[in-house]
Formats: sequence, structure tokens, C-alpha cells
Amino acid sequence: MPSDEQFPAAATALSEYQRIEQQMSDPEVASDPSAMRKLGRRHAELGSIVSIYREYTNLLDDYEAAQEMASEDSDFAQEAKRLEAEIPAITEKLRTALIPRDPDDSRNTIMEIKAGSGGEEAALFAGDLLRMYTRYTEKRGWSTEVMNENTTELGGIKDIQLAIRAKGNVAPSDGVWASLKYEGGVHRVQRVPVTESQGRIQTSAAGVIVFPEADEDDDEVEVDAKDLKIDIFMSSGPGGQSVNTTYSAVRMTHIPTGIVVSMQDQKSQIQNRQAALRVLKSRLLAMKHEQDAAEAADMRHSQVRSLDRSERIRTYNFPENRIVDHRTGYKAYNLDQVLDGDLQDVINSDISADEAERLEQQR
Repeated sequence: MPSDEQFPAAATALSEYQRIEQQMSDPEVASDPSAMRKLGRRHAELGSIVSIYREYTNLLDDYEAAQEMASEDSDFAQEAKRLEAEIPAITEKLRTALIPRDPDDSRNTIMEIKAGSGGEEAALFAGDLLRMYTRYTEKRGWSTEVMNENTTELGGIKDIQLAIRAKGNVAPSDGVWASLKYEGGVHRVQRVPVTESQGRIQTSAAGVIVFPEADEDDDEVEVDAKDLKIDIFMSSGPGGQSVNTTYSAVRMTHIPTGIVVSMQDQKSQIQNRQAALRVLKSRLLAMKHEQDAAEAADMRHSQVRSLDRSERIRTYNFPENRIVDHRTGYKAYNLDQVLDGDLQDVINSDISADEAERLEQQR
């Protein structure tokens, strides 16, 4: 029979959770937005464990009390049987909750969508993916900010950078990164292009890159101004024509890593610099976490998949209204609904496969 001492990690989580609540009630801490954000994120992260742990300990207490009275009252004997039958399920639920999560799950996300092979058709498909993710974020109650965008004359997307954010501090399972980290890779489309006069089905692709967004004051990532090379140029629109006469667009190069970020859609050079630095810090954070995990020989397969930009992860077949996720074998014939933002079932197939793998590693 399980006991309260079976899960010391849960008891430790409860102690930390209570300690954080005390810290957050301290007026000095409450007046520090950075400290409150970090504490709030950790509080939300522990909250799901704590709620299940309390449910678990309450059930054990009730079962023990019913057992003590069972010999004197048949109603208590029946109650003890009922409670005993519930213990395995809550025990497994707590064990699952204690599986180490991706530390970035509760973070917001930077997403890049780029047209791949297929010319104008690929750019139009990239636009379809943009709409799909925008509609999905609306359904989740998240906000989407376009940081930079390059379009084609037919309205397609050459490339676009989005900042996708949840409102306030959320539990890790409800975080933006917890769901969208599975979207990184090559998305393939099969359909008759609008540019095809013979009605032939064509295959083209678009690439999606995702990484967790670093907080502006995140002390995990420090960028030295001496390590940056910044070029200023005129913004350009579809077809490459200049869209203004001021040099407000920014190309920021991080010399130690070679990472290049370009921004032109903000209203001023200063705002483009700030947006570029946000994206750069987020890329460096993702790189740091990838390196840390690799050094610890604990790189999760889901992370490998999400960061492998060359891997074909999904096929969108328009003639058959079919969507297939190649990592999990998920297949459905509701592509029109998925492209309208009903993406959760597809993502859930990745989450379930990832959780099953992590649970197996813990056994």
C-alpha cells in the first residue's frame, strides 16, 4: 500500500511551493517585477504537482480513517474498499506529474516560418501555416505579435517571425512552449497550386523553427555589446522594393556564434534593434539549454526533433483533406479544420508520445 513517504520529491515540491507563496507576499519582492515573474513561473510549475499530491495525501488519510472504523461499522468498511480502489490511479497520476519536465515548458515562444522548395506555392503554403498558428493561438487565448515579415507579390510569406505569449504565469502543461515546441521541422504540402494550369498535384514545403523566448532580464543569457555586429539598411517590401527612405532596418550578428537576426517591421531603428535582441537572446537561450542537456547526456528526443530543422514532420494533403504527423503516425481527414486552428489533437499525439517515453525512462 502506498504511503506518504513514497514520494519525497512531492513533499519537497510542497515545501518549496509554500516558501514561494511566502516570498510572493513580501512587499519588497512584490514590488520587483522580475522577481515576481520568476517566482510566479516556478509557483505555477509546482502548482500542478502540489494539487495532485494534496489529493493523494487526502485520499490516504481518508482510507486510513475508514480502515480504523471498518470493524465497527459496515458503512466504513465499504468506504475503505471504495477508497482503496482509487489509490492506484491517483498514485500513477502523481508519479506521472513528478516526471521531470522540460524547464522551458511555461515559457513563451518565438516562431519563424520560412517558405522552402516550391517557389510561390511554398510561400502561399507558409501563409496557410501562419493562419493556422494564428487561429490556434486565438483558441488557446494567447497573443501573437508579428516581429518581422517578408511577403511575396501574390500575398505569400517568404519568412516571418512571431512572438507568441500566454497571459500571466501558467502551469508548464499550459505554456506556449509546451505545445509549440513540437512544430519545428519541415512541413510538406501536396495540392494543385493556384499557379498550376494543368491541374497537377505539386509537392512543396515550408520550414518552421521554434525556440523558447528569453525574458528581457533573463540572467541565463548575457549578450556583450562587443560581441555584436550591427548593420543598418533600408526596409524592403514585396519584390525587394524600398518601402521607406530611412535606414531603420537592422541586421544583428552575434560574432561568437554566427547567429544573424534581421528586423525591419518595427517603426524605428531603435525598436528594430530591441526586437532583434529579443530574438537573439531567445536563440542563445535555446542553444544553451540544448548544450546543457547534451553535456548531461539527457537530451530529450522531443527536443532533438523540435530542433532538427531538416526533418519532415508533417504532410498536408489537400486532395484527400488528410494530415499526417510522421513522428507519431497520427492521421486524420480533417485538414480543413486543422488549417483553421483545430491543431490540438495533432499536437496531443506528440505530447502523448513524449510523455510515454519519459515515463518509460523513469521506470
